[in-house]
Amino acid sequence: MTSRRERSPGQPNAESEVLVLAERLIGGDRRALSKAITLVESASPEDSECAARLLRIIGPRTGQSIRLGVSGAPGVGKSTFIDALGVHLLGLKHRLAVLAVDPSSSVSGGSVLGDKTRMPRLAVAADAFIRPSPSGGFKGGVAPRTRESLLVCEAAGYDVVMVETVGTGQSEHAVSEMVDSFVLLVTAGSGDELQGFKRGVMELVDVLVVNKSDGDGVERAENCARAYASGLSILRPPDSWGWFPPVLNASALESRGMDQVWQKVLLHRSWLASNGALSRKRQEQLRSALRSLLDAELTLRFLASPRVKAAYSEMERAVEQGELSPSDAVRRLLAIYEGER
Repeated sequence: MTSRRERSPGQPNAESEVLVLAERLIGGDRRALSKAITLVESASPEDSECAARLLRIIGPRTGQSIRLGVSGAPGVGKSTFIDALGVHLLGLKHRLAVLAVDPSSSVSGGSVLGDKTRMPRLAVAADAFIRPSPSGGFKGGVAPRTRESLLVCEAAGYDVVMVETVGTGQSEHAVSEMVDSFVLLVTAGSGDELQGFKRGVMELVDVLVVNKSDGDGVERAENCARAYASGLSILRPPDSWGWFPPVLNASALESRGMDQVWQKVLLHRSWLASNGALSRKRQEQLRSALRSLLDAELTLRFLASPRVKAAYSEMERAVEQGELSPSDAVRRLLAIYEGER
């Protein structure tokens, strides 16, 4: 383990420190919650061991929250919608955690991390916790450790956990593998509403919300909702969970329609629980998490190999110059890695 002076602020380096962190987390300490998420998000091997220990300790305290994913194209109003829905939930005495994943720059690696400014009411609410995390370019529009962060929030006593994704096109599938209900936000366009209608996305949607149904856009939003409802009736596969997703109009800006959205989320969860689908869904999610984390860990270990590191830049240059095909470069890198074992 690294020394105390070398550690990041969220990095306990002994079993006793992990126990103390877990106790504070379960007791509702917000600083402990932030510290725990920093720990589970860390890619350091020492932190990974501590994070695994923490997750084992808090395991019995997880799994009871309502897990809700919210996605949609940039500009659709996700953050405003979450702020409005979140305020509605706080009024119902829920405790809400929001895991807001920001896109990381492919050039600098930085991210905006501005969701707290876009959720002004939740940002100052005592029973709400917002955690912006950079996606790190992770495939699927969610951060690599979003599922673990979700478990940490559950252990801290938040009974509703929302995951807001960056809406990359792959994010819908990624977020559906860690939540109970998936809400997709759309807005009315100026042309064919079904032009961007993707079968893969529609197979995942549990509640579809046409946002920005306000001002002079109400009629457009209503027409858009009818178009999506009609499209869903055609494209929704017969062998899905058996739930037909409702299509609702809402205005996050005016905080209208939030009660109807929440009622549909509760109805969906009740339906899942009544026929055993919730249990099966979470089992599938655990299998998916196993595969995803194994892929990520193997990639990290592979790229951390000193000899692979030394050869990677040269292989990359050779591929760029057309001297090697990508598949040849991969085979050579694997041979270098296997030679170290």
